[in-house]
Amino acid sequence: MGKSDEFGWLDVELIGEQLAESHPTVDPFSVRFTALAGMVEKLPGFMPDPDHPCNEKILEAIQAAWHAAREDLPGADDDE
Repeated sequence: MGKSDEFGWLDVELIGEQLAESHPTVDPFSVRFTALAGMVEKLPGFMPDPDHPCNEKILEAIQAAWHAAREDLPGADDDE
C-alpha cells in the first residue's frame, strides 16, 4: 500500500487508487455518495479519523481521484 497501512478520508488519491483496482469496471461518477462512502469504509486499512469526518467535498474529490486512477490502469477502456 502507500506510506502506511492505515488511511482516512483525507487520503483521497490513495482511496481513488484502491477503488480503481478493486472496482475497475465501475464508473466512479455513477456511484451515489452513500454507496461510495460504504465502499471506502470497506477498503482494507481504512480508519476514519473523528477529526476529519466524511463530507460531500471529500466524496467528490474521491470520485475524481478514482476516475483519474481508473484511466491510468493498464488496459483501461474509458467509453464515457
